[in-house]
Amino acid sequence: MTKSIAAERPLAGIRVIELARVLAGPWAGQMLADLGADVIKIEHPDGGDETRGWGPPFITGADGKPLSAAYYHATNRGKRSVAVDFKTDDGQAVIRRLAATADVVIENFKVGGLAKYGLDHASLAAINPKLVTCSITGFGQTGPYKDRPGYDFIIQGMAGFMSVTGEPAGQPMKAGVAIADVFTGIYAVAAIEAALIRALKTGRGCHIDMALMDVMLAAMANQNMNFLATGKAPRRLGNAHPNIAPYQVIETADGHIIIAVGNDGQFARICALLELEALPADPRFATNAARVENRAALTGLLSEKTRRWQRDDLVAACETANVPTGPINSIADAFADPQIVARAMRVDLSDAAGNAIPSVRMPVMLDGIAACADRPSPGLGEHTEEVLAELEAG
Repeated sequence: MTKSIAAERPLAGIRVIELARVLAGPWAGQMLADLGADVIKIEHPDGGDETRGWGPPFITGADGKPLSAAYYHATNRGKRSVAVDFKTDDGQAVIRRLAATADVVIENFKVGGLAKYGLDHASLAAINPKLVTCSITGFGQTGPYKDRPGYDFIIQGMAGFMSVTGEPAGQPMKAGVAIADVFTGIYAVAAIEAALIRALKTGRGCHIDMALMDVMLAAMANQNMNFLATGKAPRRLGNAHPNIAPYQVIETADGHIIIAVGNDGQFARICALLELEALPADPRFATNAARVENRAALTGLLSEKTRRWQRDDLVAACETANVPTGPINSIADAFADPQIVARAMRVDLSDAAGNAIPSVRMPVMLDGIAACADRPSPGLGEHTEEVLAELEAG
């Protein structure tokens, strides 16, 4: 069982104002809350963050009433919710007073969208020079697309991700999770923490410009370099790896497994296990480069053998032979996996009414302590009176 990070929060004392909705901005805010920051989520009194209604499924309380959609709870753990309408003068005044006490503002409005309310970085930095503002948009603060709305699905397509995802003869595919949003939230946290360190040293804040398009392109990693090295755009390979073989899904008698061979020694061991001892000396397969070139032939030879094995038996045999492998789990299987259970990745957090809200902790351990906030996502406006009272108290 992991310990709570409550006693040792590295970002304790840092205040974050979250003027963000849906996923990328709230994901960054949740990570900061998990690390101990006081994250105040600003929501419109009429409905709040739209993901509160993005269900089913909904989380239900002990009384059977819905406590917002599961989607909302996936990305708002540990925050305080303040319901104000900053299109009004009074609402703008509240945001400015909060910004004067804050270290960070996260916002995901269209470029220039907050300036008309006097809540953009320049306006707030005039009140609080050490303020770090992180603006998250689809395409960034500059460039010909800066005024376009940015949606994760569209970004996955435009940045090239979908061109290398899916079966060669099938449609280009998006990921099963909004990875452009999630990656942007993670990159945003790194940028925010770097800017905070500088602000603590110099007293000078900054404006961070995060674009989903930039992030999705940057996250293409080796696929980017494959193109830059050759001038040829990578293509879809299904579950095969563009640079390594065999590193793929492979068929068994009762399902599929992943075999991830990363060097010649591992290749020799999988060949011995499958009674294909001659393959490592075959010029077509003797090196990784040769195996990539002759991937189709190699896959045929391996599959002929693996189809004779039961899935779990082959996984166990590969583990014994020190060949990297693993099953393809459903999400239900993953949560039941003994490694996930041992690492206590699922946490159940109690709200003020005593409802248990399921959650998945931040995947960070600090000196053996799990980085996870100790309270679930807030109800709409749950902390408005509390936060306003703090402002009055100074």
